[in-house]
Amino acid sequence: MAVYISFLRGVNMTGHNKIRMVELAALYRDLGFADAETYIQSGNVIFKGAEDLQSSDISARIETAIKDRFGFKIPAMIRSAGDLEDLALVNPFLYEDNFNPAKMAVIFLQEEVSAEQCDRMATIDYPPDKFRIEKREIFVYCPNGFGKTKLYTNFFENKMGVTGTARNWKTITTISAITGKRL
Repeated sequence: MAVYISFLRGVNMTGHNKIRMVELAALYRDLGFADAETYIQSGNVIFKGAEDLQSSDISARIETAIKDRFGFKIPAMIRSAGDLEDLALVNPFLYEDNFNPAKMAVIFLQEEVSAEQCDRMATIDYPPDKFRIEKREIFVYCPNGFGKTKLYTNFFENKMGVTGTARNWKTITTISAITGKRL
């Protein structure tokens, strides 16, 4: 069995799209995924499934089940444990001078971006904030913090016509460590 991670967009414990994490983990088990475990209360689920599953198939199953059980239309971005480990290899900002992981986020996209979508972003520049698009992820580094940046999920969704959800670098490295123990 392979280890997968789902990053759900817009799930929380209070307010809009409220889903208790214990109920979310139970939903994954009901779908036939083993060892479903949530990490923090924002829709990160680590689970096991057959190695031949496609991310798009997993995503569709989870999205349909959430809609059926909880009544919410929630996008699910699926990555394998290997995909998560590879993020450190392609992260363009990790080795910059004075890199601060607290100022780093990754936006996980449902699908790989097209050349046309990337072209729409070619002239976008909001220094000191910067971003890099890599297949199904957008790496965002905001050295002054995320409070005033324009480079966040909604901005990219509107400009590029994509669906995504962001996680900070600390969350990503913690989930990667958890998945590493399951391999």
